[in-house]
Amino acid sequence: MHIQLMTDGGADVPKKLSKSLHLISVPLYLHFQDEQYKSGVNIDLHRFYKKIKEANALPRSSAPSPNDFYEAYKQVDPAKPIIMFSLSKGLSSTFENAVTGKNMLLDEQPDRKIEVINTKTASCGLALLLHEASIKVKENYSFEKLVDHLHERVEQTTTLFVLKTLENLILGGRLDRVKGTIAKTLNIKLLMRGNENGTIEVTEKVRGDKKSIRRFIEQIGEYTKNAEDKVIAMTHCNAEERAKTVLAEIRNKYPFKDAFLSEMGPLISTYAGEGGLVISFFKDK
Repeated sequence: MHIQLMTDGGADVPKKLSKSLHLISVPLYLHFQDEQYKSGVNIDLHRFYKKIKEANALPRSSAPSPNDFYEAYKQVDPAKPIIMFSLSKGLSSTFENAVTGKNMLLDEQPDRKIEVINTKTASCGLALLLHEASIKVKENYSFEKLVDHLHERVEQTTTLFVLKTLENLILGGRLDRVKGTIAKTLNIKLLMRGNENGTIEVTEKVRGDKKSIRRFIEQIGEYTKNAEDKVIAMTHCNAEERAKTVLAEIRNKYPFKDAFLSEMGPLISTYAGEGGLVISFFKDK
């Protein structure tokens, strides 16, 4: 490829896609009490879930440092332009650190071309944008044309979430225990979305798992009427069969031309909790 695509630990990209793109990913950090891990590097998902159960606590996450990005950019051939797809600025300092790392390298090598994109999304939203970039690179888009196209696509990216459990939100302090206990007793499920600012907001509270999945699927039609020329991406938190079933229901209702499914990495799993699902697709213009 004549352009190097990069991302960070906030992206959940299917292995096949990552391999075909020769993707470089800069991991985020996970802190369990006194232990620090690089997400997806020295802690796999099996160990991650085990550590949460043992500690009955969620890890704290932190962004890669500017130097982490500087070192990652530096390993790319200076003649090759770089597009870095960053986890939403609204969720993390990752974007700012990626820009600082870029500026550090440009101070040394001012002729390099590096674009850092605030994707305003996470998980499979990043995978969807990377997939779109791979198509346009194969169509021989120039660096400048591709950058413009991707900034347009960021504004069209729709990312929807459905949580099966509120446990991780309670453990992580994002939902106090009293509210969490009431919600669990009432079997309340949360539907959420990535908003225009790249933060996550609750859109609906639905009672019961079946009803929440039904609404999760119905919502797609509120964003697109012509799915046949679109791709849908899905990630799941330790729930492959659930994800496959829901994805099949989605494709039965909406004729997406293609779909890809992958497991959430430790970073997004920390917030979604087991059984959580995320989907991303481009809404109608």
